[in-house]
Amino acid sequence: MKSIDKLHANLIYGRRVEILATWMARLLPQDASVVDVGAGDGLVSRLIMNKRPDIRIEGLEVLLRGEQHIPIREFDGCNVPYEGGSVDVVMFVDILHHTPNAVALLGEARRVARQFIVLKDHTLNGFLAGPTLRLMDRVGNARHGVNLPYLYWPKAKWLTTISDLQMQVDCWESKIHLYPFYLDWLFGRSLHFVARLRPSSRTQFPCASVECSRDLSDKSLGAQDTYSSANPRGGSCPRQAP
Repeated sequence: MKSIDKLHANLIYGRRVEILATWMARLLPQDASVVDVGAGDGLVSRLIMNKRPDIRIEGLEVLLRGEQHIPIREFDGCNVPYEGGSVDVVMFVDILHHTPNAVALLGEARRVARQFIVLKDHTLNGFLAGPTLRLMDRVGNARHGVNLPYLYWPKAKWLTTISDLQMQVDCWESKIHLYPFYLDWLFGRSLHFVARLRPSSRTQFPCASVECSRDLSDKSLGAQDTYSSANPRGGSCPRQAP
């Protein structure tokens, strides 16, 4: 795996974090306060703030790392330690498929966020989607000790869960081009998406003090087609920052 790890570091990692930061920067509203859940070392968030000086981001992480690019607090993996409606945006970057507490975390994000939940994750759709995602996850995260339960959801489950949590999809984009063109046909496809979710109402969820799965007790959460209930086709995510 060492040669694969080296190839990933040289060809993919730098491009990936830059593109992820660019997409997140496009999706965040002006002058937003943001909590990056599962921030890892905070590099993606730091790049976002470099692109968007109006944005303020704090991180949460299950297992704190030595090097941190932003202020990061330790948390239990499912209870977001902020008051209801106390930040503008809660952000997840390749986090929710690492935890069996994904629904609880989304519910907590729904409780805490005043405006949006912004996320990047995977969809378990397409030819050999499962094996392809597991390979990518292992190459990108195993050497960092990241929890790898491979809990990917098909797009239909994402949309059902979002609706059940009384949120709407403000935008959803699956063509994010994380990889060079000669790899994107295999590792990109429709396996990745970025989305911005909007609470359907301002009523706060009673989601505090969720019981966490033991699976996250000593593992880090990670580095890090449009739909709405009114219009199933929806619209594309913005391709430039506000």
